[in-house]
Amino acid sequence: MKVSIVVSSAYSMRGEVRSTLNLATALADRQHDVEVISLRRHKDKPFFPVSPKVALRAVVDVRPGVRHLLPRGQVRTEVALWRVLRGLKTDVLITTRPGLSVQAARHAPRETLKLAREWTNPAIPGPVKRFYPRLDAVVTATESAQEEWGSLLGEETPVHAVPDALPDGPWPRSRMDNRIVAAGGSWEPVKAYDRLIRAFATVADKRPDWQLRLYGGGPEERRLRALVRELDLHNHVYFMGVTPDLAGEFAKASIVANTSSTADLGMTVLEAMGCGVPVVAFDGARGPNEFVATGYNGVLVPAADDGLELFAAALLALIDDERRRRSLAAGALETAIRHEAAGVGEQWEKLISDLR
Repeated sequence: MKVSIVVSSAYSMRGEVRSTLNLATALADRQHDVEVISLRRHKDKPFFPVSPKVALRAVVDVRPGVRHLLPRGQVRTEVALWRVLRGLKTDVLITTRPGLSVQAARHAPRETLKLAREWTNPAIPGPVKRFYPRLDAVVTATESAQEEWGSLLGEETPVHAVPDALPDGPWPRSRMDNRIVAAGGSWEPVKAYDRLIRAFATVADKRPDWQLRLYGGGPEERRLRALVRELDLHNHVYFMGVTPDLAGEFAKASIVANTSSTADLGMTVLEAMGCGVPVVAFDGARGPNEFVATGYNGVLVPAADDGLELFAAALLALIDDERRRRSLAAGALETAIRHEAAGVGEQWEKLISDLR
């Protein structure tokens, strides 16, 4: 079976890219012919490793020095995408953003099975409601997202839930003896790393032998570094930079923190759990609260007015209770096993078979 997966950019450092490449590998490992089609290419190499079993190509190459037949801009990108979709010879087409899924519904061949992979509701639902009935199904990563998409689309478009995939094991395993709290992802306002730094100021004051390691990069870096200087945390908070092996770095930690209070894909949460590391996160944030269960694999902190104090208290409680940390680590591993690539690939394969 030929499977084509379209992403905005396979070269960026985003959770949805990591999830998509894991899915592509899982399907390729099941002996399917899999290709990832990146709408844009702006780097020589993808940030995350791509399996040699998976083909990778770009619709538009925006690297400096690359010649183009059409002028630069959104129109060129859309025209190039239409051409690719109309000429696509594949059995299954999976798109990973509403804008891409709308174009697939409009332009992909009728005989192709068309699936939209969704994590959050669309910002502009009008085109989605109009064109998604032309798709064969929407596939969400969680049951709560499945319910939301079902309410949005009604009965015209079937909505199924298949979890995100972690890479096949063995995963790096934390020994739970390093005095490190870790966090990772893009440094954007929505991820609220400033809240984590402020909460960790309380931790550093009471447990100065613990440190916070921040992995990633993004537009918030300058502001976050200034905050660390302001709070005099330069001996406690470390900016570790970007890494394609976030799981390997999480395995050096004993706690992973997530302070996002809005929609979050949750891949960093799953990667932490795959390393056997408990997660402390705010309740109510899409992503963390889908996977974190207080007392089983981590701690969910109420998103209240005094949330920073509560978050710091949750971190300190785990820091001071090694036995509890290790118990939560066992639950984290059990959670991660449900997201192993082999099992998730099998679920996708069954869904595709049923829809065909």
